[in-house]
Amino acid sequence: MANLEIAGYWRTAPEIALRVRPGFKLVDADLDSKPGWTAGQSKAEKFIASRGKLLAELQERFFAMARAGDERKFLVITQGMDTSGKGGVARHILGMVDPQGVHIHGFGGPTKEELSHHFLWRIKKALPPAGKIGYFDRSHYEDVLIARVDHLAPIEEIEKRYDEILQFEQELIDDGYVLLKFALMHTYEEQCRRLAERLTRPDKFWKYDPSDVDTRRKWDQYYEAHQIMFDRTSTEAAPWYVIPANYKWYARLAAAEMITQALIRMDLDWPVPEWDLSTERVRLVETMHAEKLPEAIDELKKLKKKVAEVREELAEHEAEIREVAKVSLLDAGDRI
Repeated sequence: MANLEIAGYWRTAPEIALRVRPGFKLVDADLDSKPGWTAGQSKAEKFIASRGKLLAELQERFFAMARAGDERKFLVITQGMDTSGKGGVARHILGMVDPQGVHIHGFGGPTKEELSHHFLWRIKKALPPAGKIGYFDRSHYEDVLIARVDHLAPIEEIEKRYDEILQFEQELIDDGYVLLKFALMHTYEEQCRRLAERLTRPDKFWKYDPSDVDTRRKWDQYYEAHQIMFDRTSTEAAPWYVIPANYKWYARLAAAEMITQALIRMDLDWPVPEWDLSTERVRLVETMHAEKLPEAIDELKKLKKKVAEVREELAEHEAEIREVAKVSLLDAGDRI
């Protein structure tokens, strides 16, 4: 069992508690719940901050390995109704890592050019490269959600798209992608509260669009479209995770934990250089001016001490990663 400092207050890992399984019904999901987490918001926020340090190191390792030739890729796909918190997860969770190692793309309504191509064309153009954590705020699933509800394509075409999506995602996995699919779902009442806030606060006006209310009038149709999406596209290789999003802090907490655990499973490490370390040290010394050599030697002595400290830190990080990995096995029976 992972200790409290490492596991926080998880009793069931979110990737177990939130996974869409056969028989899942969105209408029966308690979107006020916090599956698997046994504490409140303040402890969750402290826990996210502690995970952020580990997440930052894992992301840097991922980036470094790609520079060394590792071709694996990572993509988080998020869906959810307006105001469900998709952008907040990107800001609060991926905002804790080096921005050089993050690839965020939001998908609005397709442009005229995009409409002239296959619906997956714009998705393929936005895929993250190796070494970067990709994050899609909406995705190709818009083409079976909005398209279905608003009758933007014949039903025969939409039915065909489910199979095309399954094939596309399997191709991504075969190409070395780790896929995480998050559906952030909040209630009709909570969305109303968040939209009202956007109509009240001047700093939120820019987030509001009159079409938000038009979409809201079709809530039941969207729920039905999401249910079909889960039934047709939640697979063993690329399952959906439904994250209750009435509490923003819980949605961020669950997303952070699942992203961290997925990176841990990649067994990331610092790449070993292909060049000879001793040779390169000699070559560097040869570029120094003779009068600066005594000073450089003193610096090297200091660096030796620093190297020992770094090795100790790396050993501690490896021990932490092993402990954190145990959290993914926790299962007290909580389910969305």
